[in-house]
Amino acid sequence: MHKMKATGDALSRLRHLMTGSTLDIEPLFAYIVPSDDSHQSEYIAPRDRRRAFITGFTGSAGTAVITQKDALLWTDGRYFQQAEKQLGEDWTLMKDGMPEVLTLTQWLQKNCKQGDRIGVDANLYSTRAWNTLANAFENQGCILTAVKPNLIDLVWDNQPAQPNNPIIPLDIQFSGKSVDQKLKDVREKMAAQDAKVLVVTALDEIAYLLNLRGSDINSNPVFFSYVIVTDKDVLFFVEESRVTDEIRTHFTKNNVNVQVKKYDEVHSTLEALAKETDGKVWVSLGSSQSLTDLVPKEKRHQDITPINVMKALKNDVEAQGMRNCHVRDGVALVQYFAWLENEVLNKRKVTEISGAKQLEEFRKTKQHFKGLSFGTISGSGPNGSIIHYSPSPESDRDITDQEMYLCDSGAQYLDGTTDVTRTWHFGTPTDYEKECFTRVLKGQMQMGSLIFPNKVKGRSLDSLARKFLWDYGLDYNHGTGHGIGSFLNVHEGPMGIGTRDYPDDPGLQVNMFLSNEPGYYEDGKFGIRIEDIVQIVNATNAANNFMGRGALTFHTVTLCPIHTKLIKVDLLTEAERNQLNNYHKRVNETLMPLLDADDKLTRDWLLKETQPI
Repeated sequence: MHKMKATGDALSRLRHLMTGSTLDIEPLFAYIVPSDDSHQSEYIAPRDRRRAFITGFTGSAGTAVITQKDALLWTDGRYFQQAEKQLGEDWTLMKDGMPEVLTLTQWLQKNCKQGDRIGVDANLYSTRAWNTLANAFENQGCILTAVKPNLIDLVWDNQPAQPNNPIIPLDIQFSGKSVDQKLKDVREKMAAQDAKVLVVTALDEIAYLLNLRGSDINSNPVFFSYVIVTDKDVLFFVEESRVTDEIRTHFTKNNVNVQVKKYDEVHSTLEALAKETDGKVWVSLGSSQSLTDLVPKEKRHQDITPINVMKALKNDVEAQGMRNCHVRDGVALVQYFAWLENEVLNKRKVTEISGAKQLEEFRKTKQHFKGLSFGTISGSGPNGSIIHYSPSPESDRDITDQEMYLCDSGAQYLDGTTDVTRTWHFGTPTDYEKECFTRVLKGQMQMGSLIFPNKVKGRSLDSLARKFLWDYGLDYNHGTGHGIGSFLNVHEGPMGIGTRDYPDDPGLQVNMFLSNEPGYYEDGKFGIRIEDIVQIVNATNAANNFMGRGALTFHTVTLCPIHTKLIKVDLLTEAERNQLNNYHKRVNETLMPLLDADDKLTRDWLLKETQPI
């Protein structure tokens, strides 16, 4: 676990700035530091890790609130253990979602007085989040205030620079659709809403629309930029030196004329376009409040962007690419797990970090490999119970035959993105560990074989994955499924399967790809998660068709054995045993021919792990 430096000095400097005595701002009762960057990205570049800098907590989700006497961090159940370890004595952890804990909004409502100002950098707050907060404070008489410049930037002495890595074109053999066709589709959707300007701020939407990829954010093939699409033009706000001849040729090949403008000209350009246009300006609620604010209220169209939904519905080329890359990824996974079991049983030292490095080496040899899709969660024993664990030299444990091992990993390939979790025990698991594992597996298989109506909201499926854990009085503190990109971000919306609300979920549809990943975690002891990527397909095995609405199901594209040693077979029904055996038969028949004939170690292991039960 990465322990960051003490934050006391930066806190006291921040509190001084909040008084307004050295800046041209009104005094602030509280300053909010979100996890977001200006594009509302989930994973962010080092420069944008402001919340991590001020709190010392490095998890990907959380929001800090600083007043003159309090410093509080809200984060969700994936990160409670990590935050407890990383937060210094100046900080109080607020366990978001726990029944007795006030939400950030409730805490501010309770503590602010009439006329108090609550400051935030409006670039880092989506309009949806801003509206929720502003409305909640209205009755109290507290004022949500956009503060410029960012106060954390003023107290962060060695703040890294904005990344400026190369941008590459993605060939149509991988994207499946030209830029001009995507723009035609977008403009059709704009015209239907009388929108003459569309603001695109999400980095993965820009990469998808322009068929470009980058590497400005670790493991996320995106690049810092904005796009504004009008009924006639495409404006691309990016550091001009990054638009190479190769990219200009790519645009020409795609029959699009793209006007390149400076990255920081987006605000002034949008302001001018919003004044001029006689149509609506489409700026989604997921965009930053600082951009939304530039558009007169009566001209705003605030739905989710059409690109967000287009990106989630993979075209046939993307869908085939996702299936193909999961086959190659499956080969790397079985090579790693076979190697790992052999090392552990022969008492050769493998740690969480050295194991993760070896897995990456196996993946690197596969066609179209471009890097990892996130930092590998390689957790042995108690570390496996930390849901988004990231091994560090301080926390690194040996992987042994005495405890469970959870490995959640993924890769970026030119033709798709992978994300898979398997849990192992290379020795003798306890009866209780097997009970927990089997109940996770039953939920995971129930989700993987579900038949459901076309366009049903993902949230309504979530409890089906939890049922067998709930029967036993257990649960897990994270969602069951997230969307995944095609050589894009490992987590993508707008749909998802979880207990929380997905406000933009258009309903589950054919060729969406999601994860299926229930788990169970016993603090300080072990963690279990079984995760596959599934493709939504038409359900040919459904007796009826939901009154003409359409019947859908999931097809599992991940190919890697599930550890049968951890299963209590008597807890499985015959249908569940058949489902698992059929899956293992498919894993064996797909992967075995791709293994080298002389790779006896992996071949023997794959045969052993796919035996019917």
